Amino acid sequence: MIPLFKVNMSEQAPAAVAEVLASGQIGQGPKVVEFEERLAERLGSHRVATVNSATSGLHLALHMVDTADGRGPDPDAEVLTTPLTMEATNWTILANRLRIRWVDTDPGTLNMDLDDLARKIGPKTRAIVVVHLFGYPIDYERLDKVLDDAEASHGFRPVVIEDCAHAWGATYRGTPVGTRGNIAVFSFQAVKHLVCGDGGALVLPDDALLQRARLLRWFGIEREARLAKPPDVAEWGFKFHLTDINAAMGLANLDEADAAVAACRANAAFYDRELSGLERVELTDRSPDHVSSYWAYPLLVADRPAFIRHMTDAGVMTSVVHRRNDLHSCVSEFTAPLPGLDAVAERLVCLPVGPWVTEAQREQIVTAVRAPW
Repeated sequence: MIPLFKVNMSEQAPAAVAEVLASGQIGQGPKVVEFEERLAERLGSHRVATVNSATSGLHLALHMVDTADGRGPDPDAEVLTTPLTMEATNWTILANRLRIRWVDTDPGTLNMDLDDLARKIGPKTRAIVVVHLFGYPIDYERLDKVLDDAEASHGFRPVVIEDCAHAWGATYRGTPVGTRGNIAVFSFQAVKHLVCGDGGALVLPDDALLQRARLLRWFGIEREARLAKPPDVAEWGFKFHLTDINAAMGLANLDEADAAVAACRANAAFYDRELSGLERVELTDRSPDHVSSYWAYPLLVADRPAFIRHMTDAGVMTSVVHRRNDLHSCVSEFTAPLPGLDAVAERLVCLPVGPWVTEAQREQIVTAVRAPW
């Protein structure tokens, strides 16, 4: 069976982790500092704060937005978000006691429908969470225009939090995703392009947010100052910090991640060529200035259950990967009409596209997709 996902682990990672284990320093220490510095070099932003998961990063980002400028929690505050994502994206909104307002899906890109976003921004909007689904970048130019119009209409510019969990290595007009002045959160979970075992990182737009994030990821305590004198905690925080064990793994895998993304793109380009124009298969949109990292390769197919059974029989693992979040009973109060999502939700499926897929295997995958099901 050709797997849908596999761990992308460097051969150097075990020795790097063993070195940390033997050092006696396994919590947040020098390896975390080094990893943050290397991430900053790759992303072209010095404002990087690592955390123990992207979920923690999203939780922390929303917490900082919701409590900015000394504001207390607002029971009516809304976060505009997409329902087509991993539940972790949206459950962090609930964990911060904020209300969800669903924004529809663009059936072409599977990302947030930015026209629907423009219609839904209002006085209750506290933040907007956008997801670069499967690694395909959001249209930043259109998003900036929506924010400009919102500022003109409502007198404030909503904060944008980018969920970049799938998008390591993705670019928009040559610029890395997550570095355009918003709060961005990356994932280094086990099956991502860049692996720390588990972990994540925030990219912050200013030094004040960076300092706040670094404090709040470890209870609000200034780690260095505590050794000289008992520190005052002005703002309580969380236990969201990364460890040197995870950082060592990430450092070992950092260079491998570039090759992984390149392999995903090569496999995706092959699928694009070989699967276009099929009667029962629809490819998602491509734009030359939106360069995906292809964490997964999405298709829209007729009769998805039959397609998945057919591909399984052909030795190829496929999956929906992320189902729509808005149908869960825990968010039933936020139900809204979402015709764009309705148009794709029952047809979406993903093919294996990672660096483990060989040329022979991708031929096998294409042959299976082309066969009747």
